[in-house]
Amino acid sequence: MSTTSEHRPDIGCLKVSSKSSPASVAGAIAGMVKDGVCVEIQAVGAGAVNQAVKAIAISRGFLSPIGIEIVCVPSFADIVIDGEYRTAIRFAVEPRYTRGVATAEAASPLDVPER
Repeated sequence: MSTTSEHRPDIGCLKVSSKSSPASVAGAIAGMVKDGVCVEIQAVGAGAVNQAVKAIAISRGFLSPIGIEIVCVPSFADIVIDGEYRTAIRFAVEPRYTRGVATAEAASPLDVPER
């Protein structure tokens, strides 16, 4: 347990299947990122990972014009589905604010690398 009081952003977890609509998932990602919620996307299987990656790309198109770039950090997760252990791919989607975007949680100019 930490003795300092640091603010940890909310985290929303989206579970994506091979039948998920990438555009719908992208809208959910964009909405959560705009609301300041860090997004985790979980996918099991090649089809689900494919839909998740498409959704991330589409959401970037929604957010980029309003000055929010996103980054995606993939990782493995061991989960249990119907009593069986499976390996999921998790994508942590985090915002990177570009210049000119004023939000309460935006990074200072020293935290943003130059392009």
